[in-house]
Amino acid sequence: MADEDYVYDETTGEWISAADAAAKGGATSDDDAVVVRDSVGNVLSDGDQVTLIKDLTVKGAGQTLKRGTLIKSIRLTGDAQEIDCKFDGIKGLVLRAEFVRKR
Repeated sequence: MADEDYVYDETTGEWISAADAAAKGGATSDDDAVVVRDSVGNVLSDGDQVTLIKDLTVKGAGQTLKRGTLIKSIRLTGDAQEIDCKFDGIKGLVLRAEFVRKR
């Protein structure tokens, strides 16, 4: 067996040769995009407006966001279930996608 470098492929869970990983590298860049869906299945993207479908108590802010509250200009994180947003008086608000509906 030759002295060949191996890398761990997270998608298959196996060790593959570096040459195979380099050849495969171009195809995985599109596959790495995370698709975020709201409570009804609509695909969310950066800058969308969403509406809350449930009253949510915000930890650390001592405030409750009521159902029907409009959140403007969301930003997607790397997680498929979390969205980052701004709301008056609350800094660093992260909402779960299961509690919002695209407007």
